[in-house]
Amino acid sequence: MKKPESSSKSFSRRDFLTVASATSAGLSGLALSTAKANPEKPIKPEVKLEWRNRQSEMSYRQLGRTGMMISEVVCGGDPIRFGNTRPVELAMDKGLNYLDMAPAYGNGECEEAYSQVIDNSSKREKVFITTKVSGFSAVRDQLYQDIYKGLPSEKQKAIMQRAKEIRDDRAVDKPGYFLKYWPGQERSMDGAFVANAMVKDYAHRVEGSQAYRDKIMSSIEGSLKRTGFGYFDILMCPHGADCAEEVQVPEIYETFAKLKQDGKVRFLGVSTHNDPAGVLRAAAETGEYDAAMCAYNIINGGYLEDPIRLAHEKGMGIIAMKAAMAVATHHKAIQPIPSWRIDKVERIVPGDMKAPMKAYVWALQNPRISAVISNLWDEQYVNENLSVAGKKVVLQPG
Repeated sequence: MKKPESSSKSFSRRDFLTVASATSAGLSGLALSTAKANPEKPIKPEVKLEWRNRQSEMSYRQLGRTGMMISEVVCGGDPIRFGNTRPVELAMDKGLNYLDMAPAYGNGECEEAYSQVIDNSSKREKVFITTKVSGFSAVRDQLYQDIYKGLPSEKQKAIMQRAKEIRDDRAVDKPGYFLKYWPGQERSMDGAFVANAMVKDYAHRVEGSQAYRDKIMSSIEGSLKRTGFGYFDILMCPHGADCAEEVQVPEIYETFAKLKQDGKVRFLGVSTHNDPAGVLRAAAETGEYDAAMCAYNIINGGYLEDPIRLAHEKGMGIIAMKAAMAVATHHKAIQPIPSWRIDKVERIVPGDMKAPMKAYVWALQNPRISAVISNLWDEQYVNENLSVAGKKVVLQPG
């Protein structure tokens, strides 16, 4: 199997058609700078550190080669809707400086609601803002599904069997690695693995499609219009990648380069809940991604340590998401959380804190993690979750 070159911008169309799984490559490392009031001098001084909304009571870490010094707790977009923007303002008052959003959150309402808080240019320059290309993975799935539907039943059966074999081989559903964060989450991988099973025979009819570029362009233009921000610091594509192949699409890099040239985005990122270790490793190996937001918590953490180390060495900034959702959830359909998970975080993280706060603290003890993302539903969540920033503890045996 051909391996991609290690240098950035080298992942070609020919590479895509021959690489069906994540492979390894090497680059020099990048140290993570952390700071309370005075940051340590970064090992790579050519990366200029960028500060926004810096306040003495908040702790900050460097988001990889972006140089952005982001608050150790950043704001998730799920709760942000019209009438519930006050938590964002309170968090910013405490030094939070990174806002996450996506078109999928409330069908765009999240982005519009954020614009009510960040309503002028001076406020815009106080924060780093990320949006995502929601639905990008569905474009790839649909392109292959359109071919699949026209195939004879025997061929369809063979594809489904191959999809199962690939999925089983990667162990993406393994208990302890796969955690359900929302109802029906496991079904979101179905289309991705059918597509993966069809790459060998049908990639020439799918890859290179204008549909990829069109999706990214329409998504970012919609986000810019809803927010009125003018630009985003990070564009994450895909939003919720389900497999390694979804970050190996050259049209992502090409379209991002055009958007960056036009001043609409600054850095490229990816978010992933399913197979986060495989997606993170693949993203790092492309050399194209500046940042990643991946499901990383006290339950699945062991599976992600090596990919996180690789990504860090390549200069990617890592934000841990779903850290607290390993031990708490607002989704009634998947309640209650298994008690053994809560018992685990209680054993490992010392101190008198609620289990979700301990889960954040656990993730932040990893120096290769830049921040944890937190849903700030109300003032209590703001006060409790932001209080974990800067906490150093000695983790106990699990």
